[in-house]
Amino acid sequence: MRVVSYVALTTASLLLCLVAPSSSPAYRDSFTAEQKAQLEKIQTVRVEVLMLSDKGPIEAAPIAELVAQRLSELGYQTVGDASKPNDVFFKVKCEQRKTWEGTTTAGGDADLPDAPSRLWKGPACQLTYVLGDMKIKWQKEVRASFEDSVSAAQATNAGDPAVFAMANLKEKLNQYDFPVLLAAEWGQLDRLLKLLDAPDTPQIRKLKIISLLGDMQADEALPKLKAALKDKDLSKQAAVALGNMGKEGIPVLVDILKHSKQPELQAAAAKGLGDLGNTHNDSSVVLPLLEMLDAPGVDITVQTEIAWALGRVPDRRSVQPLFELDKKLQKIRQDPVDPKMKKLKEAVFWAIKQVYTEDQYSSAETHSVHS
Repeated sequence: MRVVSYVALTTASLLLCLVAPSSSPAYRDSFTAEQKAQLEKIQTVRVEVLMLSDKGPIEAAPIAELVAQRLSELGYQTVGDASKPNDVFFKVKCEQRKTWEGTTTAGGDADLPDAPSRLWKGPACQLTYVLGDMKIKWQKEVRASFEDSVSAAQATNAGDPAVFAMANLKEKLNQYDFPVLLAAEWGQLDRLLKLLDAPDTPQIRKLKIISLLGDMQADEALPKLKAALKDKDLSKQAAVALGNMGKEGIPVLVDILKHSKQPELQAAAAKGLGDLGNTHNDSSVVLPLLEMLDAPGVDITVQTEIAWALGRVPDRRSVQPLFELDKKLQKIRQDPVDPKMKKLKEAVFWAIKQVYTEDQYSSAETHSVHS
């Protein structure tokens, strides 16, 4: 069986890995300690693949073999026989024309690029797993690059639309990094760290792992994220991941913001500080952000992220510096308008609204307490 090379990923796959919302599910908090321990110990995965054409079931072996091969990349063993010992049941259902309705059309998980889509009726594979008798809410969907398999097959003289659709889905499954997502879902940090360190791990996969390490908020991942900051290809995603960690990431991000010579990395650090300050209600991030808000030579993209970050962590100390920068920006007249300047003005205006409203509210509250 020929397996499409993992490194042959499309640009779209790269963007999906970098800009997709956090995949850390809130429902995991409802797992018992015993269930979490079960997930962390998963080693043998029972795999079941069902392939359905418009005319009924078709041979599932090609995709079953692919799924097993992909899981083995992370060291998992797979079985297909339900009578054999296994730790978890992983199901893949591929259809020429998807019949299951999926989630709501918008909002919540429906906005994630790989969430089941109620609107999609074309070829798709749905991925789920079952732990014991408990079906987990983890659901992913891989869609073909076309919705009408009959028209697509005719346009390319590909023959049987069902065969054409399943071949396309197989390629998409090979590009979609579900094994890494499962390892993160199951809390198996060691597998991810081992893969991150492996010299033959593709860069795109390392980026995804770094993103997931931030979502997992595991203290053991902090040294790896710090090390990734030194790799110019991984540093931006590592800074974003640090923004998802606990307060331990703040000093690292402050150092990047103040001393890095890469504007993209500084901007990511500013965003991370805003995320941490907002999540943990930690105003210690405000002064470092203010120091760099209008520092000599600061890049405009960095200023923009700093402004957004200050708006997310409202603090009265930000009011005057933001007003001063806004006054300075209003004097700048450009024709045509520089898109970067437009974004900076919008960010500063938004931050002022957030901070000034908070300051007025805090002042009124303080006055009422002392009156």
